[in-house]
Amino acid sequence: MKKLLLPLLLSAALLPAVAQAQQKKDSYRFVVVPKVVHPWFDAVNEGAKKAAQMIQAQTGAKVVIDYQAPQKADVVEQNQILERAIATKPDGIIVDLLDGKGNRAVLQEALKRKIPVGVFDSVPPEGMNLTSIGADFCEQANIAAERLAKLLGGKGEVAIMKGVPTAPNHAIRAECHEKTFAKYPGIKVVAHGIDNDDIETAQKQAAAIMQANPNLKGWVACDAAGPIGVGQAIKEAGKAGKVILVGLDDLPEMVQLVKDGVADSSSASRPDMQGYWSVIALWQNTLGMKTPKYIDTGTVVITKNNLTTYK
Repeated sequence: MKKLLLPLLLSAALLPAVAQAQQKKDSYRFVVVPKVVHPWFDAVNEGAKKAAQMIQAQTGAKVVIDYQAPQKADVVEQNQILERAIATKPDGIIVDLLDGKGNRAVLQEALKRKIPVGVFDSVPPEGMNLTSIGADFCEQANIAAERLAKLLGGKGEVAIMKGVPTAPNHAIRAECHEKTFAKYPGIKVVAHGIDNDDIETAQKQAAAIMQANPNLKGWVACDAAGPIGVGQAIKEAGKAGKVILVGLDDLPEMVQLVKDGVADSSSASRPDMQGYWSVIALWQNTLGMKTPKYIDTGTVVITKNNLTTYK
């Protein structure tokens, strides 16, 4: 009897703290700040809205997703959006960082004001204990680079479209692409493009790089816009089948490039899941619950063989 009494007493003592941690609200507003206006982030927003619908259905609370996208991939503009969001005292903010160092101060300000913060499709600034939601960026890059190297038989000139170089996820992918290619003595990285997550910029840079490097045999990319622009440049140059593209993510244009044979494949990171679990994590924070350091939404390789079944 005495053995049972102590756990019962401890449970009773903890009940007020648990009740306080799980205190409900009648409404929530979560701010979603992506890198830039972009179709990939539209999918993130849709996932966030699905999470809002789930919370509403289960709790009866009204949940608003306040989606605020910078017009261009500019850390100053992104920070201004974050500052304005903080001033409105939302229930939480999730952000895809354009620059870990450049974003740090504004994230710290949000935490100072007791606003829960999380990052998606990124990693937190060094030393900041924030939940991050996304794919394993290095694994994703390794999959693409290994596939391209094997398709080329371990030999040939390749190029990397780097996206936004200061963005943590893009920088990680670029570094891991380089390390994987370095394992193959016959593979030489001859050029890098910087598209700032813009399809038109990627297309123009890819066209210029292929013209300057007529022996180029393959491409990988670090962002969702990059491979679409690269694919367009390959088509326009009449090099489909001669220059191999291993893409990134599953925007409709990217999937079409795989379907048309312009791209061999793509490595997708499920943006809708990132939006969904980012909001769930913020909601749990508002209830006083601790959330994981990292939520991996996984990676799926898209080829012609699984175009209709990969999702």
